[in-house]
Formats: sequence, C-alpha cells, structure tokens
Amino acid sequence: MQTALLVEQLLNGLQFGVMLFLMAAGLTLIFGVMGLINLAHGSFFMVGAFACAAVAGATGSFWLGLVASLAAAAALGALVEVAVIRRLYGRDHLDQVLATFALILILSEATRWVFGSFPLYLNIPPQLGGAVALPGGVQYPVYRLAIIVAGLAVGLGLYVLIARTRLGMRIRAGESDREMIGALGVDIRTLYTVVFALGSALAGLAGAMVGALQSVQVGMGEPVLILAFVVIVIGGIGSIKGAFVGALLVGVTDTMGRVLLPPLLAAVIGPAQASGIGGALASMSIYIVMALILAFRPRGLFSAQG
Repeated sequence: MQTALLVEQLLNGLQFGVMLFLMAAGLTLIFGVMGLINLAHGSFFMVGAFACAAVAGATGSFWLGLVASLAAAAALGALVEVAVIRRLYGRDHLDQVLATFALILILSEATRWVFGSFPLYLNIPPQLGGAVALPGGVQYPVYRLAIIVAGLAVGLGLYVLIARTRLGMRIRAGESDREMIGALGVDIRTLYTVVFALGSALAGLAGAMVGALQSVQVGMGEPVLILAFVVIVIGGIGSIKGAFVGALLVGVTDTMGRVLLPPLLAAVIGPAQASGIGGALASMSIYIVMALILAFRPRGLFSAQG
C-alpha cells in the first residue's frame, strides 16, 4: 500500500478523532460535573449542523453559519437544562436515561417539523477549498486540515478554561464536591446551566464542521453519540485529557482499520468477501480496544476519579 495513502488515511483518522473529541469533551464535562447521563447530547450535534446549514444557505456565509451553530446549540442547551435537566439531578440514572431519550425524540421531530424531512447540504467555504501538498506527495483537503487545527485549538482553550480560570476552578470543584461549593456561596444552578450550555455548544460546533462533509439530516447525531460514549469510557469519565486521547485513539483505530483490514483479509479469504468482513471487523475494533483498556484500567486511561 502506498505511503501517501496511509498518511492521508491517518490524517482522516485524526480529523475524525478531533470531531469525536468535541462531542466527548462536552459529554464528559456534563457527566463529571453534574453526574448526568445525557443521551440527548447527539441532538445538539444535529441542531448545530442544521443551524449552520440554514444560516449559511440564507446568508451565503459559512462563518455566520458557524456562529449560529454555536449560539443555537448553547441556547437550546441552556433552555433544556433549565426546563428539563434541572429536575433530574436528584433522580437515579434510569430516570435520566428515560428523560434524555425522550428529548432525542422530541428534538428530532421538532427539527423535522422546522426543516422538513429532506437533507440539507452545506458547502465548504471558498477560503478552505482545494487541497494542500504535504511532505511525501500527499494532497490533502484544506478543510479537513482546518478541522484538525480547530479541534486542537478548542482542546487548548478548554485546558486553559478548566485549569487557569475562576470558572474552571468552580467546574473542578463541582466535580469533587458540589455540596461544598454550594455552601461556599457559588450559585450551583447557574454553574450547571453554564456547563451544560458549553457542552452543547461544543457538540453544535462539531455538527457544523462535519455538516460540510456529509448531508445534514435528522438523526445524524445518534451514531456519533455512541462513539462519544466509547471515547469517554476509554479516556475516563470527567477527564478532558482522557476525552482527547480517547477520541484520537478511536478515530485512528476506526479509520486505519477500514483501510488495512480488507487488503489483509483479501490474501486469506479472497477480495469478494474481504471488503464486507473487513469493514465489520474495523467497526468492532474500537470496542475491542475499549475492552482491552478497561481490563487493565477499569476507570479509563485518565479518570478524574483516580
């Protein structure tokens, strides 16, 4: 197999991993601070994509659409937290799962009612069109490189927010002892709303960026949500560092598995069956990696709980 193809697919894996990180970072923040299992997180991914596509289509500006995706997902997240999620903090995880699953159905049908059942399409901005020549003769799309860079920048920004700011200090304290920070005068309700809106905005940003690579349609967030849960289990619940490492591991494993397994199997069982079986094994590979990591690190690679 050509080296250029391997490099290209490795970059695709990094791009996929960065997108998963944006989803998983918000999800792990919400679970780590609030102890909430949020199955509706993929719906904010979908809402961000639809908001970006709608605004970009109306204005002709992808960048305005990107701002709209952040604003729409954050605003919807804050509204959902105040109206629904706030009533679930004292309930057990089964109630949280049922309530947030209901939110998936409600938000999916509401999106279908507003935008219709047909997919929307989001064009790559002209400034990020075309390809760039990388060392080794690789021609790689500029937009995919921009997603990688944007994801790394968001990761750095989250690290600074969590580790170096007063809000980050309150978030870390909320993970450790929410009753104590409430007793010290911190408005815990406002903190929860801010954290939920931040996590929702990250999911919306991921949806907007991926929307230019695929069609924007109802239900697009659910497959990504499953992988985001795999990421936070691998990385460790409540850990942004774990979400970053886990997302890159899942992205690269999935992408490289789909590239490498079919030709390897073709030498054994023939090319006719190798494609389908190789794809199935590649899909299984991330769960095998998760099982192996949990066998040695039951709390994940970088669990905030030790």
